Amino acid sequence: MEKAKINSLIKRIITSLVLVPLVIWCLYAGYPFVQMLALIAGALLSWEWAQMVPSVRGAFYAVLYAVSVSVAIFMGPHWPFWVVLLASVFLAFIKAKDETRRNLLVLGVGYISIGVGSIMWLYELVGFYVVFWFMLVVWFMDIGGFVVGCSLKGPKLAPKISPNKTWSGLIGGILFSVCVGNLYCWLLGAPHLLYYGIIAAVIAFISQIGDLVESKIKRSLNLKDSSNLIPGHGGVFDRIDGLIFAAPFVYVLFRYILIIL
Repeated sequence: MEKAKINSLIKRIITSLVLVPLVIWCLYAGYPFVQMLALIAGALLSWEWAQMVPSVRGAFYAVLYAVSVSVAIFMGPHWPFWVVLLASVFLAFIKAKDETRRNLLVLGVGYISIGVGSIMWLYELVGFYVVFWFMLVVWFMDIGGFVVGCSLKGPKLAPKISPNKTWSGLIGGILFSVCVGNLYCWLLGAPHLLYYGIIAAVIAFISQIGDLVESKIKRSLNLKDSSNLIPGHGGVFDRIDGLIFAAPFVYVLFRYILIIL
């Protein structure tokens, strides 16, 4: 592994040792800490998106997104949220000055509010243990992808979007996710480990798509990171892009299809 990547990995590990326990504690503690965590994450995502998309009204859009996130967190997936979401989309649409900016600003409303909102809706539906399982699956998709991809390298996954991602990293990340997710389920005494292993693999794959979507957006804006808020990781979006992309799918899965752990 190259020295620069080793240094990046060390920074990631140090930062994670601070942030991950904090996130886990907030999830376990529940109200109001988990809501505060979601609000802070939503506000930071809103600020980053407003800064990423070139606009003279960055503060306006940051507030617009943050309001949408707040409504998603506290009102749930009910009609008041969808009213605010549509109103926010309309405001973003009429305020934008060109088509590229308009598309990205409108996308930001749903991407952030539905993504963060889905994590909260899932938490209220199934509680700490399932949400933590979901986060472990996504986290180890990133960890496995980074470690295996840097070690084995090989054919590129999407060279025009994210030159550093490889097929070996994708497969390694999914295997890490399935193994860790199933170990967690086994420790909890959950039945049907094969069943949850398949679900973990699907979630890991979807989270990787979310990572590529954010990479595509950043590439279209000539950006490497969404910000430099988190040492070794870039911005908040760079860390939770896969999580908020997969969250709506996981919420629908547990809300309408699956039994809980």
